[in-house]
Amino acid sequence: MSFGELGTAALFVYMLALVGIAEIARRARRDRSASDHFLAGRELSTFVLLLTLYATAYSGNSLLGYPGEAYRRGFSWIMATGFMMSIIVAFHALVPKLRPVAVARGFVTPGDWIRFRFGEGGEGRALRVVIATLMALALSNFLFAQLKALGEMAEQVTGGIVSYEVGVILLATMVLFYETLGGMRAVAWTDAAQGLLMMVGLMALGGWLLMGAGGFAELTRGVAQARPDAVLVPPVREQLNWASTILLMGLASVLYPQAIQRIFAAKDGRTLRRTFAWMTFMPLTTTLVVTLIGLAAIPRFAGLADVEADRVMPLLLGEWSAVGGWAMAVSVAVFLGALAAIMSTADSVLLSLGSLVAQDLLGHSEGDARTTAIGKRVGVIAMAGMAMLALWAREVTLWGVIELKMELLIQCVPAFLLALHWKGQSARATIWGAVLGTAIAVLGLFFGVKRFGGIHVGVIGLALNLAVVWIGSRNRFRAG
Repeated sequence: MSFGELGTAALFVYMLALVGIAEIARRARRDRSASDHFLAGRELSTFVLLLTLYATAYSGNSLLGYPGEAYRRGFSWIMATGFMMSIIVAFHALVPKLRPVAVARGFVTPGDWIRFRFGEGGEGRALRVVIATLMALALSNFLFAQLKALGEMAEQVTGGIVSYEVGVILLATMVLFYETLGGMRAVAWTDAAQGLLMMVGLMALGGWLLMGAGGFAELTRGVAQARPDAVLVPPVREQLNWASTILLMGLASVLYPQAIQRIFAAKDGRTLRRTFAWMTFMPLTTTLVVTLIGLAAIPRFAGLADVEADRVMPLLLGEWSAVGGWAMAVSVAVFLGALAAIMSTADSVLLSLGSLVAQDLLGHSEGDARTTAIGKRVGVIAMAGMAMLALWAREVTLWGVIELKMELLIQCVPAFLLALHWKGQSARATIWGAVLGTAIAVLGLFFGVKRFGGIHVGVIGLALNLAVVWIGSRNRFRAG
């Protein structure tokens, strides 16, 4: 049996297992409320919460986009491990203040915090719409990236038996099926299995690459011979980009709606603390390994173009499988782990997008019987739309997609991280700050300007956003 045939068989066995998990999750539901569907009844244990956060955080962006960026940039991409660690640091500014009030008030979506902090109507309502819109756009972008990654992975590892187009449609349908059927329980339980698969698969691939290269020293020599620029100390501009990326990723990632909702879904505070303690070490076992994958591809696959670089992981799997025997079996396991991670992020994004639109944009309450049904319909529409976009816009780099969504999401920082710690912050100033920061990020995209002096336009937008919030809130306080 060839690698492509074995990969195809494993894919369909895996999909059947997901169907079984979804049915078990459906039978485990307590009722049809939004809280039960979107938060699994607020009863996620440490083990499940850890793995669902892990599988959601490390997605198609991490497993295809990060190796691709490491291939393009060389050793300077080691900063990826740093910015993934910065996410855990930022969570410590969010969770201790947000979790207690979320439990006391029964929050389901990020907009519930905005409603509580800034009020139900008027400017509070307007701010909730602005923040929900930014988050919905970021989630849609994220879903597009996952579907694109699913198609690429399916085509490369099945040797073309499952084409890019079929992979997108087939796997998007599967995610939609089990997310709609089982809600957060199905998502969290499948994430737990997917997280374990991904962790084992990545460690196996990383070990093979190091053994094949003869260790870190030989790997570095191989990269230096193939591309001397890839091992140079980065210039000042690149170092500024490091700092900018750490801020961008660290601050924006904690505001993923699916991450916030997992804070709400944890069984208790102790569960959450244990989960984040373990999450601290995950960048070393994942981001460092995917960076190694991209670096190891430099001497193996010379001259890959920007978009082609996003395919280095499937290319390495194909090379590994050619050894035959146990290598082929383990490479299939890596494939399933990568595919599982991508699907786990797609299902989480879809679930959060449905709840965000139903409650924060359309105004349905958690107690409204229609909220869950509307959230499911939103998921179907979003999945269909992003699948069509993924089929049409295949030639887009995944890292470019990541940067775009982060530059939008980071404009929500004042409404959460600042508002949690500053009682004097006003809704009006927060609205205008978010609008200005978003306008700067969008104008940068429109004119093709991603950075000024190595600093992301979204980070510059956040600085001006914060200035508007500070000045506007202080003036209002003085006027009062």
